[in-house]
This record gives sequence, structure tokens and C-alpha cells, in this order.
Amino acid sequence: MDVFTPVVDEPYAYGAIAAANSLSDVYAMGAQPLLALNILAYPQGRLPGEVVGEIVRGGLEKMQEAGVVVAGGHSLDDPQPKFGYAVTGLVHPERVVTNAGARPGDRLVLTKPLGIGVITTGIKQQRASPEAVEAATRVMLELNRAASEAMVQVGVHACTDVTGYGLVGHLGEMARASGVDVRLYASRVPVLEEAWALVRERVFPRGTLRNRGAAAKFARWAAGVSEEYQMLLCDPQTSGGLLIAVSADRGELLRQALAARGVPGAPEVGEVVGPGEGRVEILP
Repeated sequence: MDVFTPVVDEPYAYGAIAAANSLSDVYAMGAQPLLALNILAYPQGRLPGEVVGEIVRGGLEKMQEAGVVVAGGHSLDDPQPKFGYAVTGLVHPERVVTNAGARPGDRLVLTKPLGIGVITTGIKQQRASPEAVEAATRVMLELNRAASEAMVQVGVHACTDVTGYGLVGHLGEMARASGVDVRLYASRVPVLEEAWALVRERVFPRGTLRNRGAAAKFARWAAGVSEEYQMLLCDPQTSGGLLIAVSADRGELLRQALAARGVPGAPEVGEVVGPGEGRVEILP
């Protein structure tokens, strides 16, 4: 289940992003989502009915795009609007992809760019350009279905979706769960171009600082990694991409499968360097 407050101003887009985001955990496990229940909170009597309707419509149509049945849900009176879904999916128990299977020598592939948290914070502060809003919305609306299908086809060792803990946080979770140490190359990580100007102006969510503080326990930043990169690599994402650990001999097959399904440019951003205690080394 995943529920969150608005990240964009447009109600329909907010509903659709909430749906895409709630499906990501299921896709990250190599599963097929089947059924969803919506969870809606809003200030009844103060938020116009047509706005609420657009939120729900956006979510429903994104679920339909994913082939998921919305079977009902629940609403409640709340001063702060919130929306999301509880999703049920199906996967064979012997083919579940978890974040605990990364192996030494694996390559790390990321399927969406970072910078969502920076831009959505810029929206709240009315400092994000229309181009930035459009770019972030486009990324958040993209389902992780194609990326999931590609990794299932190729066969991978581990996967996690990149959401609230940021790339470094979720990579650290994968490393600890897998009992390995990993290396991440900052310059290889895709970032929405519009996010750079905002982060240089110190526009980022509070969660970024929390994530960077938490990363101090397991991450080592090389001297050449700028503060801007550190912030973006710890940027909390909404409806972020999949971070996939795949064997070196299948890395190119994975990228080809992703491109064939409309997910081009998924770069190799790092590697698993060996057995370990979950340490993450970030190089320029």
C-alpha cells in the first residue's frame, strides 16, 4: 500500500502518479498487479467535488493502463488531501525478485532519472519552471511495467524501486540484504536536467537531508563527488525507477530488452564489488 500527499498541482496527474507509484513495489518483485483498492482522504466540504473526481479518474485510468481492476476503496475526511492504493499482484514463489539477491560481479542498472523530489519541492515553493514540472510529471507517470517485464525475461538477481530513501538509501538496503559491498558512480546516474538549477539554489525536500544523514552509517563519498550530486543521489523519489542487479554477462541483454519495451538509456550506474556488510562507495 502506498499513499501520499499531492506532488503536483494538476488533480488528474496527481491521481495517475499515485497509481503508478503504488504499483512499483509489485513490479520490482517481478510480479503482475491484478487488483487495487483506492484510499482517499480529503477535506470534505472544502475541496470541490470535481477536483476529487479528477484525482480518482486519473488513478483509475492509470490502473486501467496497467491492466489492473480497481475493486473499490475507502475515503475519509482529512484536512490534508492524500491518495493512493493497496495493490495485490501475482508471482510464482520460486520467481520472486527481491532486494536480497545481488551477487559479487553484478552490474547495477537504473531505469529512471533522479531529481523528482527536488522538482516537486520546487513546485511547492513556486520555483519550478513549466519545463521542470512537465519533465518530472512525465517521469512519475511512467509505469515500471515494461522495466519489470524486461528483467523477468532476462533473469536478474535483485531489484528494488527507488522511492523515499533515495538512490543511495535503497542501494544500501539492497547491499545489506544481499551481504555485499557496492560501488556507485555519480556521473553515470541519470538526472533530470531541470533539477540541477534547483538543487544549486538549495531547493530540496527535508527528506534529502535525512537520507544523507542516514547514509553516513554505510556510505563513503569520494572527495570528487560534489554536494549537488550528494543531494541528488539522496533525493527522495515519487514513482521512481527500478534499480536492478544483473550478472555481467546479462547486462547488455537487459539493456536491449529494456530498449525494446520503450525504456531506452537505462545506464549501468555501478557494480557489486564483493561480499561485505552493505557498504556503498560513491565515486565521481
